[in-house]
Amino acid sequence: MSQTTTLSLALAQFVADTGYDDLPIRTREMAKRCLLDSIGVSLAATGQADVCRPFREYAIEQGGRLDCTLFGSDVRVPAAAAAFANGALAHALDFEDSHDGALLHPNAPTIPAVLAVSEAYGPISGHDLIAAIVLGCDVACRIGLALEVPIDRYGWYPPPMIAAFGATAAAGKLLKLDAMQLVDAFSLTLCQATCSAELKTSPHSDVRAVRDAFPAQIAVSSALLARKGVRGFDRPLEGAAGFFALYARGAYSAHALTDALGQRFEIERISFKPWASCRGTHAFIEAAQQLVRAQGIDVGQISSVELTGSRLNRMLAEPLPQKQRPATAIDAKFSLPFTVAVALRRGTVTLDDFSPAAIKEEATLDLAARVSYSVRASQPDKGIEALRGSMTAHFCDGLQHRIDIETPLGSEQRPIEDAVLIAKFRDCCRRACTGPSDGVIESWVQQILSLEQCDDVRTLVRAFGTQ
Repeated sequence: MSQTTTLSLALAQFVADTGYDDLPIRTREMAKRCLLDSIGVSLAATGQADVCRPFREYAIEQGGRLDCTLFGSDVRVPAAAAAFANGALAHALDFEDSHDGALLHPNAPTIPAVLAVSEAYGPISGHDLIAAIVLGCDVACRIGLALEVPIDRYGWYPPPMIAAFGATAAAGKLLKLDAMQLVDAFSLTLCQATCSAELKTSPHSDVRAVRDAFPAQIAVSSALLARKGVRGFDRPLEGAAGFFALYARGAYSAHALTDALGQRFEIERISFKPWASCRGTHAFIEAAQQLVRAQGIDVGQISSVELTGSRLNRMLAEPLPQKQRPATAIDAKFSLPFTVAVALRRGTVTLDDFSPAAIKEEATLDLAARVSYSVRASQPDKGIEALRGSMTAHFCDGLQHRIDIETPLGSEQRPIEDAVLIAKFRDCCRRACTGPSDGVIESWVQQILSLEQCDDVRTLVRAFGTQ
């Protein structure tokens, strides 16, 4: 990078200049896996997350061009509105992929945004869609990795804020923005993307579930406005009042933002969730699962369960009375006491364990009341190390068992197999409000996993409306 090239422009130039042919095979394959996973969990949300309904209704009420598909609906809406409504689905079940190093869900707003752009401004080839997903993921993750301080310390909730820039890069790529236009789009995103960490403490808040509606919509709007010639500012990321100054008080690494740019693609480090809850709960769910399987324990004889982990995951256990008796599905998914209690009782955690009836089961709540959490002061609170966890179960007879999980299942170091990912997709699709047949679901699997052969992705996207 030359002395006259800003960091924002360097990142934008990378997006503008990089195409499908520049991507390693492994990178392309991961993009298809991310698309498969994202569509599956979003379709499941159409049938199981009523909190998303107002977003769909609002998008329809706005009227406008009938360009884009709303998942699970026979109505079409403008691109930004589709990104908004479908973006609400992306995280509603908290089952989408994540980047453990950057502690983000980079694809949650990105995939709804690029699917909307693909429909409204196509034809878009499978090659181009794959490249856009890869580049959007890379931009978001690099911004997250560049942070040298967790910005939740200052009251922000980073996942949707950071992912908005990746979604903007991806939408801009499909709209063929040049580097300067991408910088303008980043500027417009900075003017809109924000999220308060207050959502972590309110037991009845819907925002935590539907948060990715906002960055998905922002991404499409910002890219379209930049394409129409709206000028932003030169340094939306690193400027004196840019993203890093505003939200991280200037604590960031320029090297991390651009290191091996175009040589290492962060989508290759994406983790796929085996359980439908906050990624921070997964080490503890696995510990509970191992305890049940290895020891053959009698759950009724557990007197207390002590969990130990990072400061970051304290939000999943505080305030403790609230987390021991969560009020909503999304609050239960962000609860260590609840998810650990489910894993101890059931041996696993599934989408069914967050139904209105399941979160009120007294046997689960009774066990959750015995679960507590403490912070290990020496454990980092950023990066994948923040996801490590330890569980010590104490029994009425005085015995105790401890299990440590260094790296949660589904990560780059411990990936789940393609067969498991496809099985997850099938299960999610069967939960969609449209009730697709097994034959239809299989056709989706084949089309997504052979996406590079597609000349126009509109046909695929439109299939996710009403069958």
